[in-house]
Amino acid sequence: MANIIEIKNKKASYQYFLIEEYVAGIQLTGTEIKSIRDGKANIADAYCLFIDNELYVREMHIAIYTLGTIYNHEPKRDRKLLLTRRELKKLQGKVTERGFTIIPTLLFVNEKGLAKLSIALAKGKHFYDKRETLKKKDVSRYIEKGDY
Repeated sequence: MANIIEIKNKKASYQYFLIEEYVAGIQLTGTEIKSIRDGKANIADAYCLFIDNELYVREMHIAIYTLGTIYNHEPKRDRKLLLTRRELKKLQGKVTERGFTIIPTLLFVNEKGLAKLSIALAKGKHFYDKRETLKKKDVSRYIEKGDY
């Protein structure tokens, strides 16, 4: 497949400590997967939550498919994530602990043409942690550039 689709959540590593990563399938409709293959999705404000022991992603924006008809999808609807029962129980146990959340980090289409969402168990950073992340990023950029 020459056309690789990867939509990243760039704010995730800045705002959170990413502890564990999982790859989950997404339950989509026909026009949603077509919009994702066009690269018209945004996961910057998205987060995951449990509803009746099932994991859903909320606030993930998938643009309306331009060639769709009356059967087009809602851009910000809740979408069910597909994980094994063991992974769901583990994540649900961690989320009930204080300070943990689940955030999407990468939306991609695999080699079979299926949309997958890489999610991470995360803990929020404090302001001083965010400053430290920016310092490390600047130093690595400075070293990479070779202007020292």
